[in-house]
Amino acid sequence: MLLNRTNLRARHVSPLRALTGIVHEIGRAETLCDNLPMRATFACCLVSVLPLCAQPAPGGRGGSLLMNQAMQLDLDGKGEQAREIFEKAIDTAPSPAAKANAERAMAMSWAFENNCAKTGEYEQKVIDYWVTQEAADPGRAFYQEGEMADEAARVCIEAGDLDASAEWYKKGHDLGLKEPNVDADRRALWEYRYEHALARIAARRGNRAEAEKHVAAAKAALEKMTGLRAQQEGFFPYLTGYVAFYLGDYQTALADLEKANQNDAFIECLIGQTYEKLGEKDKATEYYRKAFAVRGHNPPAAYAKPFARKKLG
Repeated sequence: MLLNRTNLRARHVSPLRALTGIVHEIGRAETLCDNLPMRATFACCLVSVLPLCAQPAPGGRGGSLLMNQAMQLDLDGKGEQAREIFEKAIDTAPSPAAKANAERAMAMSWAFENNCAKTGEYEQKVIDYWVTQEAADPGRAFYQEGEMADEAARVCIEAGDLDASAEWYKKGHDLGLKEPNVDADRRALWEYRYEHALARIAARRGNRAEAEKHVAAAKAALEKMTGLRAQQEGFFPYLTGYVAFYLGDYQTALADLEKANQNDAFIECLIGQTYEKLGEKDKATEYYRKAFAVRGHNPPAAYAKPFARKKLG
């Protein structure tokens, strides 16, 4: 079997043992590739071993074995231990980009604790990194700044801090639109995301008229898109289902949410909650079990894993 990160990502693997495992796997890769020509042998060994060394894009997720181990600790509900590792990764980062990557992971670790303020604190650090990249790569920098702000906003809305969420979503929208010469599709995307967010916040506040106004505005922004429209259409039934749920229309919520992404752990939790409201506890439990199987280290996983764990006991 070729090497992959999961093979070496046991919960308590020391750095030395992990390194020993890599060396062992290099030997295994050589054995697997023995009968190939020299160039093919070299390529085979690289394919077998390089995934361990892959580094994410600046401000992205994942990276070293220790970072992945820390992410697993968050999934296991051991956030304090995870953050000790993330803090060391931040303090010893070999570059500003690597530091931003570790800070984003720390932000998500706090998201697993439903902590809006700490998530925002670390997302702001990642934004600060991208500010330093604006001159060299403005298109990517402003987009990432907006993404990080929206990430904080999504954590805050589910933590119940609606005012902070609204502020972060506004910031994300404004940063994204600072991109020089932003094209019409990208502009419509930021408008769509912002109206989508305002509708959800209004629904959480019980303001039906305001929520419906922003749902209509989100739909209008979606219809302006060309190249991005197919990619974004699936988020619209999530929006209408979310709004219906928080306004107490559970049958509509269920019908709409079942049209949304069924592989999204957050949506699985929302469907579970909807079934609970409809008195169908067995179906609710089925969806909570699906959500609990999530393996990501992102806002949907940060909400779904702890929530489903509590629901399942």
